Amino acid sequence: MMHASSSDSGMTLTSGQLDAYLARIEVDRPVSLDVVSLSRLHRAHLMAFTWEALDAFMGWPSSIAPAVAFAKMVEGKRGGWCYEMNGLFGAALAALGFRVTRLCGGVDRETMGDIAIGNHLTLRIDLDRPYLAEVGLADAIVDPVPLAVGPISQRGFDFSISPTNDGWLRFNNHAKGIAHSFDFRPDHCDEAAIAATLGWLTQDPGSPFTNALAILRHTADGYVALKNDCLRKVTPDSVNEQRITSADHLADTFETIFKLDIPKSGDVWEKIQTIGRDEVA
Repeated sequence: MMHASSSDSGMTLTSGQLDAYLARIEVDRPVSLDVVSLSRLHRAHLMAFTWEALDAFMGWPSSIAPAVAFAKMVEGKRGGWCYEMNGLFGAALAALGFRVTRLCGGVDRETMGDIAIGNHLTLRIDLDRPYLAEVGLADAIVDPVPLAVGPISQRGFDFSISPTNDGWLRFNNHAKGIAHSFDFRPDHCDEAAIAATLGWLTQDPGSPFTNALAILRHTADGYVALKNDCLRKVTPDSVNEQRITSADHLADTFETIFKLDIPKSGDVWEKIQTIGRDEVA
């Protein structure tokens, strides 16, 4: 299948949007388009934005358009999930002049099969060689990696890219990772599949994101993640958990730990309580 780059599919930012994005992640415009600049932007994006699937959990509107992600994440104090995190990052890279290809992937395709294809957007960046840029899998890599089979180690967490037996590549997350893996092909783009899967992920009662609150932010030595009322702080050597105990505690956690401005956080707490009661019953 012919690939569509971010720049030739309209998935890019205007000059003014790019300036605002760079200010938001606190990085100057790179002087050269190389892996050093890509890595600096990749890490800065992950440290500036929180991965969150709150819209799907609450039934709020969601879009795969980078312009919508820009308004939500750069102009608003929100984060995003794979379509938004990788979508916004890819659009910014394209505006800077990087050669970006939006790849249609599948999280947990190894267990779900091909129905998973489209539930993940990842990025191929062509420099001296192809690189995988991945800021949308929540708790995975913080720096881009060569798009090649082999082991990967970053900050004490071990990842790998391996071939599947049917011609795909599989990114394997670290042992404590929330998503175990995602499959992709270096030339497979399917915006229609991504758009169709967005609808299922945000609206179907069977979607994992409509049934549980999921939020994650990288830290200097690991990450902090919230699933419903359980807050986990993870490093390569430790996992510490605590419970969110009230609506005010949740609102404070959104603001201070995840740097999010969440409207109607009391409604989010009420839904978490409902999910918990349903699980006990």
